[in-house]
Amino acid sequence: MKKYNSLKEVQALIEQKKLSLPELLDYYFKQIEKHEHLNAFNEVFFYSATHQAKLVQEKITAGTAGRLAGMVIGIKDNICYQDHQVTASSKMLEGFVSPYSATVVERLISEDAVIIGRLNCDEFAMGGSNETSYYGVVKNAADHEKVAGGSSGGSAVAVQADLCLSALGTDTGGSVRQPAAFCGCIGLKPTYGRISRYGVIAYASSFDQVGTITSSVSDAAVLLEVLAGADDHDSTVSKHVVPEYLEGLKSSASKRIAVLKETLESEALDTDIKEAILKAIEELKSQGHTVEYVSFDLLDYLVPAYYVLTTAEASSNLSRYDGVHYGHRNLEATSLNELYKLSRAEGFGEEVKRRILLGTFVLSAGYYDAYYQKAQQVRRLIREKMEEMLSSFDIVISPVTPTPAFKIGENIDDPLVMYMADIFTVLASLTGIPAIAIPLGNNTNGLPLSMQLMARHFGEQDLLSLSHAFLSNENVGQLTNQAN
Repeated sequence: MKKYNSLKEVQALIEQKKLSLPELLDYYFKQIEKHEHLNAFNEVFFYSATHQAKLVQEKITAGTAGRLAGMVIGIKDNICYQDHQVTASSKMLEGFVSPYSATVVERLISEDAVIIGRLNCDEFAMGGSNETSYYGVVKNAADHEKVAGGSSGGSAVAVQADLCLSALGTDTGGSVRQPAAFCGCIGLKPTYGRISRYGVIAYASSFDQVGTITSSVSDAAVLLEVLAGADDHDSTVSKHVVPEYLEGLKSSASKRIAVLKETLESEALDTDIKEAILKAIEELKSQGHTVEYVSFDLLDYLVPAYYVLTTAEASSNLSRYDGVHYGHRNLEATSLNELYKLSRAEGFGEEVKRRILLGTFVLSAGYYDAYYQKAQQVRRLIREKMEEMLSSFDIVISPVTPTPAFKIGENIDDPLVMYMADIFTVLASLTGIPAIAIPLGNNTNGLPLSMQLMARHFGEQDLLSLSHAFLSNENVGQLTNQAN
């Protein structure tokens, strides 16, 4: 069998009786076994996925199947699925079985998607290389010595290596877009509040957003259609009407596009990525879009503001994992205070501890005003500047990452280097706007290159339609196919 690139392709084959859903699922099971060395899955749901596939196939035969019938999808291991383990790739939650399903999982199942397993990720979604997982490093399928990106590294590699049709991840500061870029996939982070966070293990609540990693823009569109919308369980979810994103892909209206000049002038930016983006910009111009280079002078403030705010929220969110309420418990402690200390020391990995400590520090008396409050003020300035820019432009372009995927172990011991790798993705996270990473082919070493598109709040349709038109171009398509 060959790789399946879209739900539309799978559904056509099933309709023609050239493929059944149980056969497709068996194909993916064999693929997962064949690529076990990539370490993309923390657990494969052999029993429940097989049972679900049989039920959905019956509905397909009866003509009553939902929009996602034929979609075999993996979920990041911080998204709850009732009666299945969810651990956030941490020893702290080892063996924990969720008593309920996240809203996104319920919506997938209601439209007859089959959930094949839970995917490896950085511990509690804290990391940019999938090297902080309790279950080990995820390897990039393009080069096994390179990282997959993070924190949704397992999700990206599962799609890259054809272990499932698509995957859900979560994006706090780039954790869907960055691994998608490293793996040559399409990674969509919707507007903050577009998709419910109910049932997603929290890292930084004012940033966290469920996103999708797919091989096609059409799959990103149909998944967003299903997942988006109001939810009584999550008061932060927008009640905006959910557009018909898939139908909207047919739109070919020209766009006004801004390119963030400083991002392409950054000394940290890899030459191949810069050249690929410049070539893509020329292609967009040839397709009838207006492109202008604009200045964004707050670039240096993005990463510091992001890490002050997210670590502060992480410090609060992870306080519940104390050996009493949730999580790993040390059985040798002789006092309550010792129980807290030992349980948290044993349950959390080094990066999670680092971020909890940093967050506790910036929230502490005497430092709150100097760090946390100042970061909130910077966040507001950044948001105002982006809103002003997006009042004149439909799309903003920047790189996704400064470099292609780097070597496993190369940067993990230098937190500052790791944090600065988020310099281009945290802009959309700080401002809550939607963003998408789209592939631009490979460099001479076979490593995927990528470009980021951002739009105004709830402007996902602009992102999807432009990405679809761009990637459907024959010349661009040849490049992006190489990335997969």
